[in-house]
Amino acid sequence: MHRKTAVVLGATGLIGQHLVQELLENEYFNRVRLLVRKPLTINHPKIDIQVVNFNDEKDIAARIDIGDVIFCCIGTTRKKVKGNKTEYRKVDYDIPIITARLGVQHGFSQFLLVSAVGANPVAANFYLQLKGCIEEDITALPFESIHIFRPSLLLGNRQEFRLGERIAQVVVKATSFLLIGAWRKYKPIQAADVAKSMVAAANREIAGVHMYEYDEMKTLIG
Repeated sequence: MHRKTAVVLGATGLIGQHLVQELLENEYFNRVRLLVRKPLTINHPKIDIQVVNFNDEKDIAARIDIGDVIFCCIGTTRKKVKGNKTEYRKVDYDIPIITARLGVQHGFSQFLLVSAVGANPVAANFYLQLKGCIEEDITALPFESIHIFRPSLLLGNRQEFRLGERIAQVVVKATSFLLIGAWRKYKPIQAADVAKSMVAAANREIAGVHMYEYDEMKTLIG
């Protein structure tokens, strides 16, 4: 069995934390390299923590090293960037795209991206438009396989408190039974389930571009 090296972007986020745990417990991965802005205190024989200056492409190139699979679940919020769309784009678009391009150069075969339901490069909504542009540009890169995950509202406990998200979680959870047929893709999903589906997809090692919305993610994890 070929043991793989994973690189994770967004390891401290809601999905990222679950993803790291899944990778540490998965027998197919023997190295989990985390590209982070600040040092982390995680002690595990599989873990390789690399503190990166994401504004410096050469530093990203040096830290990514070589490996097999890149998991990207990095993202920011309008609050964190104080509504600055340029800064928002730097995090949500520039970092994934630059890392993906470097991944191709460094011999990585798979790229897995957390996007969003409704992502569309011509969407009127800035967030959905940006996610659509990322998807479009990632899928143009010559990875052996690309997996894109489009969750709706994420369920789970974040380290940071988001009042709007907490309210939305309560409302949507109470009404999710109404989301049937074409609306099922908007059902809320546990961040842990998204993470599990990402690892499951990576382990399948199937070529091509693959999209996963609510039902597809649930099917992956049984």
